[in-house]
Amino acid sequence: MMQRTQDREEATIDLDPVRSDLQVGAVAAPRSCYGVQVLVAGRRKQWRDEINGQIRRAGYSAISVDSAVDALTVLVLGLPVDVLVTDAELHGALGLSELAAEARALRPNLGIVVACDSAVNDCADLVPADALLISSLGEEEAVASSVREAMAARAG
Repeated sequence: MMQRTQDREEATIDLDPVRSDLQVGAVAAPRSCYGVQVLVAGRRKQWRDEINGQIRRAGYSAISVDSAVDALTVLVLGLPVDVLVTDAELHGALGLSELAAEARALRPNLGIVVACDSAVNDCADLVPADALLISSLGEEEAVASSVREAMAARAG
C-alpha cells in the first residue's frame, strides 16, 4: 500500500486568510457563489430576451419566466436571486403588486426593478414604493444600470 507523506517543516498555515482590497468605509454588495442572479419576469418573449441580453452584457446571470406565478415559484424554491426585473404589464392570477409584496415577504433584501413600456407616470401607481421604476423605451442599457442601482440599495 502506497502512503502519501507531507513534509511538515515546509507546510505553512495562513492564520489570516481573509483579506480585503476594499477601501475603508466602502460597501460591497453580498453576492452568491453564482455571481449576481437576476430573475426576469415578463409576459412577452421578445421583451424577456431583450432584457436578458442587457443583463448578460452587464456580466450578470439571468433566469427568465413568463408569469408572476413562475417568478414566485423560483423565489419559493430558494434559487439564488439578487434582483427581480419585471414588466409592469404582468397580468394573470398574480399581478405586479401581489408579486412584489410576496417577493418582499419571502426575501426582504431582494432588489425589485419594474420596467414600463408606456410613460413612467402611467405605471407609477402600480409599482411598490421600494421598487425602482424605469422606462423600457429609454436608453439601451437602462435595465442593467437599474440592476446595479438595486444591488447598491440592497447593500446599503
